[in-house]
Amino acid sequence: MESTEAKIREFITKTFPLARKNGIKDGEKWLETGMMDSLGILDLVQFLEKEFTIHVSDDELLPENFESLNSVVSFVNARQGGVAKS
Repeated sequence: MESTEAKIREFITKTFPLARKNGIKDGEKWLETGMMDSLGILDLVQFLEKEFTIHVSDDELLPENFESLNSVVSFVNARQGGVAKS
């Protein structure tokens, strides 16, 4: 079974050209580096909702939840009941 982190990393790499070119560092802040913009975050949220069968509320659309691979994996794991699936 593919881990949560691996699925998210694969999506980011396939979707965002800078991620393909430069790779993804776990703590790298995507908005700050320009790898992803606000529309990219919405694409990521759609992917997370479909792939992990979670719902992301408007209140959860905070930069700290989606700023890096580490933060997204933590957010998804928390939404799935706190079970680490990495």
